[in-house]
Amino acid sequence: MLTIDPKEIAVSKLHHYLLGAVGPRPIAFASTIDADGNENLAPFSFFNVFSASPPILIFSPARSGRTNTTKDTYNNVKVVPEVVVNVVNYDIVHQMSLASSPFAPEVSEFEKAGFTALDSETIRPKRVAESPVQFECKVIEVKELGTEGGAGNLVICEVLRIHINEAVLNEDQMIDQHKIDLVSRMGGNWYCRADEKSMFEIMKPITTVGIGFDALPEDIRNSKTLTGNDLGQLAGIEELPNETDVNEFKLLELSDLFVTLEDDPSQLENELHTKAKALLSENKLEDAWMTLLAFNNG
Repeated sequence: MLTIDPKEIAVSKLHHYLLGAVGPRPIAFASTIDADGNENLAPFSFFNVFSASPPILIFSPARSGRTNTTKDTYNNVKVVPEVVVNVVNYDIVHQMSLASSPFAPEVSEFEKAGFTALDSETIRPKRVAESPVQFECKVIEVKELGTEGGAGNLVICEVLRIHINEAVLNEDQMIDQHKIDLVSRMGGNWYCRADEKSMFEIMKPITTVGIGFDALPEDIRNSKTLTGNDLGQLAGIEELPNETDVNEFKLLELSDLFVTLEDDPSQLENELHTKAKALLSENKLEDAWMTLLAFNNG
């Protein structure tokens, strides 16, 4: 394993390690203005939401690692402490990338990148009409993390208004994760698209308590087929299926497999673990458990 002391490598190389490992990162497409009212629009992937009450977003326009200069966005919020954080989806990702070009401070990225500027309700910076969600924010603090190249500047924002395109809402008027089609940053030139091919659901264990790794039967815990991730999924069940349900499942779903391999228990166990793994990939946790428990049942 490669072990790195951040103090012993160049900032540029450290930057690549950090961005390559920590991702995908959401993108804050920040709209600000300077003292003269000049508009600026720039994306930042050092960004996330940190509180709901009050609603707080934080993004970081870091100092340039090459020149140690500060971004126009940072300069602007120090003078006019207001920002619109526009969400980036796949429909606008190339325009967003174009807006990240090093245009002069007096040049409007709205015009250069072909975006429509919408007036905000509570602050002076404009919103990006094409963005599916726009957060009007007041900047409550800017926390400088250093004075050298690569140092971050945390722009801590309180959300005053949220504007959501109705096209990304579901029937309950909540944001549909498939419709919003978000994109995020990876390392280098890479992005990630959160579509149906890349998204999956895991039920949060907020009110449930799984049996845990230590309660897994030894033969399952030492499986040559099931990975640690598979075992973690299995260990999330609250209680094991009862013997009656396992026997019924065995007769209805696994009888052919047991008949075919009745003289080869090692291969039978392997096949059952393989089948259970496939069931886990479909989030059929109880069926996976009954498949595994069938081996030693009856």
